[in-house]
Amino acid sequence: MKTLILFSTRDGQTREIASYIASELKELGIESEVVNLHRNGDIRWDNYDRVVIGASIRYGHFHSSVDAFVKKHQQALNVIPSAFFSVNLVARKPEKRTPQTNSYTRKFLLNSPWKPNHCAVFAGALRYPRYGWLDRTMIRLIMKMTGGETDTRKEVVYTDWPQVARFAHEIAHLSIK
Repeated sequence: MKTLILFSTRDGQTREIASYIASELKELGIESEVVNLHRNGDIRWDNYDRVVIGASIRYGHFHSSVDAFVKKHQQALNVIPSAFFSVNLVARKPEKRTPQTNSYTRKFLLNSPWKPNHCAVFAGALRYPRYGWLDRTMIRLIMKMTGGETDTRKEVVYTDWPQVARFAHEIAHLSIK
């Protein structure tokens, strides 16, 4: 059996975090499969003993396909041991890095028919040079208003990798009760 790690990403940081979780699980002797949530076909849930879903936030929202996926698969997700992580720039501030203190994650969990066994919030990455003009301008404005990096020549990774490693170790202990 193995762990299914699904991710929804806009700029790639959520995919990097999902892959990091998979490498941490591999070190613990747990096989995993990392799959883009937007490109998944039919999932054979009986091939997995746990599932993890990671999703990024842009302008205060997860991609609409995350909600659609959860609604479509809520029955399977609520039976199998599961975990959820969100990735956003608000979490660059340590006090906004928990499901209880991160308003986007809290709102998602309150409104979701899926009740994951474990949740985490990770800071994402700011990649100004990779953004189009509109995103670069809007994100810079948001960062200016919230005291973040505004130099559009920079790329900054805010992800706390030891926090991600701890989350992977917690996932390793999820099991059917």
